[in-house]
Amino acid sequence: MQSTSNKSTDISEFGEFGLIARLTEGFRISNTETKKGIGDDAAVISPRNRQMVVTTDLLLEGVHFNLMYTPLKHLGYKAVVVNLSDVYAMNAEPRQVTVSIGVSEKFKVEHLESLYEGIKLACEHYGVDLVGGDTSASYTGMVISVTAIGRAAREELVYRNGASEHDVICVSGDLGGAYMGLQILKRENKLFQENAGFQPDLARYEYIVGRQLKPEARRDIIQLLKEKRIRPTSMIDVSDGLSSDLLHLCHNSDTGCRIYQDKIPIDQETASAAEEMQIEPLVTALNGGEDYELLFTVSTKDMDKLTGVSQIRPIGFMTRKTEGRRMVTNAGAEVDLQAQGWNAFGKINGKG
Repeated sequence: MQSTSNKSTDISEFGEFGLIARLTEGFRISNTETKKGIGDDAAVISPRNRQMVVTTDLLLEGVHFNLMYTPLKHLGYKAVVVNLSDVYAMNAEPRQVTVSIGVSEKFKVEHLESLYEGIKLACEHYGVDLVGGDTSASYTGMVISVTAIGRAAREELVYRNGASEHDVICVSGDLGGAYMGLQILKRENKLFQENAGFQPDLARYEYIVGRQLKPEARRDIIQLLKEKRIRPTSMIDVSDGLSSDLLHLCHNSDTGCRIYQDKIPIDQETASAAEEMQIEPLVTALNGGEDYELLFTVSTKDMDKLTGVSQIRPIGFMTRKTEGRRMVTNAGAEVDLQAQGWNAFGKINGKG
């Protein structure tokens, strides 16, 4: 657990309202529809004849993150970004967030200042306003709850249930990197705990560790699709793994699917780290999660518009539900997709 200061100030010295004022004093309002932010009983937002979208995510110490290898500034940034990703997955634009935290007595004011540095950086980078939240004592470490609010014209919103047979399945970026970054962090932390004086060496894993500790929401993909006048027929962000999230699209759209193993994008650093740890690289892409890439379907008539777009990869197509939901391997065999990604109520072994 790290802070950016050598000071150690008890939270009790400030009280709840003094702490909120201390943590949020550098935040500024940048969106005109934010009429009232922090400092009253509730925020006031006027969305100007747009549809509002709202999403909430909960992060628990020991379940979703481990402060032995997660810097608090990175955690604050990630806590905001994972919610913004959900807004972009609706083809909407995030505009406001609220942040609520519960902390045990092991945390000092300086720790929370580090956390809020990351929150502020994410807000500035994505142009969103922090408009409220809450603070509370906790008996079980740190709890973070972020709510993101976005907007979109009614005709621009994209849901999970709009895909049809023959629609092309596309994914942005590459998959499996965040999962392998987590495995590297867990391995190095274990070695650190077992060997006095051990210094983790993460230089060879900069990309995948970054994918885990400081992910980015794919605002650029949403902007690109709008520039090319493409409205996806369905969309979701890849938070639970390609298999699980694609099955969500199929279930909600009442379709089957075919994806192809050789089309699934996996970065070389991800593949190398997986092989080093004796993990099949394909498994990391199918089941790893936390990549926060966008998985979406588009009509075949729009595919020409994506020619030469390196950030987006077509990986298959939607079928009739009766044809099943399968992956075609490099050997030509068809295997059923299984939802083996993150399960919030499965065995608690830590997501991040």
